[in-house]
Amino acid sequence: MTPGSPLLFGYGTNGLADLRLDDALALLADLGYDGVGLTLDHMHLDPLAPGLAERTRRVARRLDALGLQVTVETGARYVLDPRRKHGPSLLDPGPRDRDRRTGLLLRAVQVAAELGAHAVHCFSGVLPAGTDEDTAWKRLADALGPVLDAAASAGVPLAVEPEPGHLLATLADFHRLRRTLGDPGTLGLTLDIGHCLCLEPLSPADCIRDAAPWLRHVQIEDMRRGVHEHLPFGEGELDVPPVLAALAAAGYRGLTVVELPRHSHAGPHQAAVSLPFLRRAADTAQGSTP
Repeated sequence: MTPGSPLLFGYGTNGLADLRLDDALALLADLGYDGVGLTLDHMHLDPLAPGLAERTRRVARRLDALGLQVTVETGARYVLDPRRKHGPSLLDPGPRDRDRRTGLLLRAVQVAAELGAHAVHCFSGVLPAGTDEDTAWKRLADALGPVLDAAASAGVPLAVEPEPGHLLATLADFHRLRRTLGDPGTLGLTLDIGHCLCLEPLSPADCIRDAAPWLRHVQIEDMRRGVHEHLPFGEGELDVPPVLAALAAAGYRGLTVVELPRHSHAGPHQAAVSLPFLRRAADTAQGSTP
């Protein structure tokens, strides 16, 4: 746990894609991070390569030795299809394509259970051309059914992320899915703080307060209002101390993971400067709390 703060800070491996996984984990431990957002990808615990169970056990031992907590993320761009970013999705017209994405999420649940992860992150996907929204929402709910069952059996929450440009893009969309599925206890929320600044009507801190009962995973980076571009801290418009104060007040105890997937070329540097920034912001938040 970060000194002086109840929050746990992590860094996403999708922002360290040029490093071997062992090297990335060692870097984060050396820098003082509490955990890691582990994106299952061809370079980092490939979910489709042979020997997944043994490789997962090896990573579990490594995380334990380094004292790192973990959340499993499934946002790899081309892990299922080398030609389609984030494809296939849970919304694709073809049942076999949807099943491939569901299969990836089922594997992610297994990996998360073995690693003792806080949650498994996922997203809806973009509305396919020629598909009406009602059909897409039904496909999403149907595709997530077996994943939620597996997550319940494994005791690992499934944390859906509202993603700009996707069918499920906002907190209101998350609540629509939650109601459609009958509010299952295993269904939670991944809240990307930059996305809140980008397109939610409420402030990021108010989004956290409203979402607190369902909050299972948090991603954080700087961003500008109305522009979906993940930025290093200090390059956007996010006021970080009120965000961290809201997370602490909500009693959130998962990881708050820095999400800079387009900065792998400078990943070690960004990891090195992001944690001190967050710690200073946490100290500021704590000092301003009555």
